[in-house]
Amino acid sequence: MKIARLTMSAASMALLVVQLLLVSAVAAEYLYQRWRCPRVWTRATEVDPEGRMRGRYLEAQLIVDGCRSTLPSAKAAQFPRDVNGAALAGPYGIGSLGLVKFNGELRVENNELVTVKIEDPRKTEIGQQVNAGPGTRCSEMQLERPVAFYIAKGAQARLPLRSGQELWAEVTVPPKGPPRPLRLAVKDNGVWSPLE
Repeated sequence: MKIARLTMSAASMALLVVQLLLVSAVAAEYLYQRWRCPRVWTRATEVDPEGRMRGRYLEAQLIVDGCRSTLPSAKAAQFPRDVNGAALAGPYGIGSLGLVKFNGELRVENNELVTVKIEDPRKTEIGQQVNAGPGTRCSEMQLERPVAFYIAKGAQARLPLRSGQELWAEVTVPPKGPPRPLRLAVKDNGVWSPLE
């Protein structure tokens, strides 16, 4: 029995080279953003500790400070009030009108991940969807799109979180697109334990 010899045609080689170039370009862009874009630690909430992909992934929604944003409806904002009922200056909360959503630009200011509502509809491609439910403080809004972290087996004992623990995520913030995940940490009574 004769086994046919495998040969690569010029078209196959060209396709392989193009695919390698595309993957290399994406990897180079991510490495450049990791090196040049601002980094920040922010609180996160666990969405899915066991991903369906091969290996173990944790999806986390990032907490952002949206206090510098105007809400789509002023009726959705709930301001602190003095004893006479007059609104006070300061951080607002979300009232009982339901879920608030807006497109916000992400920034790093004073070592915090903040979002500012994008008013210009032509600039929506640089923003991320931000959500806040009733009773949420403006400093505790969430990005709608979660980020995925790979969790090694050695970190298994620390997840899921116990009562009183907080999940924190370090991310880079590129000029466009979602934050890029770097690493996780668990904060327990003021003590940081990075998950390497």
